[in-house]
Amino acid sequence: MFRIFSKCPSASSAAESNVVLKLKFQKLHTTVVDSVDAARIIDFLFQEGVLGEQEMHVLQQKSDRSQQCRDLLALLHTSETPETFVKLYLAIKNESHLQWLIDRVDQCDVTSLLQQKLNINKPTSMPFDCCSQ
Repeated sequence: MFRIFSKCPSASSAAESNVVLKLKFQKLHTTVVDSVDAARIIDFLFQEGVLGEQEMHVLQQKSDRSQQCRDLLALLHTSETPETFVKLYLAIKNESHLQWLIDRVDQCDVTSLLQQKLNINKPTSMPFDCCSQ
């Protein structure tokens, strides 16, 4: 199983964790929208530097809970913050009533999606032999 955290994660393992978590949250999008009260995690994401002041304010103005969560997830998927989904994972983990969702995220298999994203299954063709002199 892919480890999300270690005591001293390297920059590359943190980036890998974020990519994997991004795919997991995308795969579980409907479940997250139906289950997470975005208002309860927006402050944590702002505190952690994932959301800016304006983004936080716009999200807080949404009156529909599901739409607020949907808009939050859409915003996070376009974020360039390096650990966006690691921070989202932590925000949800802080909500004790959502431990079942953390378990679902941990168990979610995104191997095929990751392979597609990284084009692992595509054969590479090289027009020349780069190793010969």
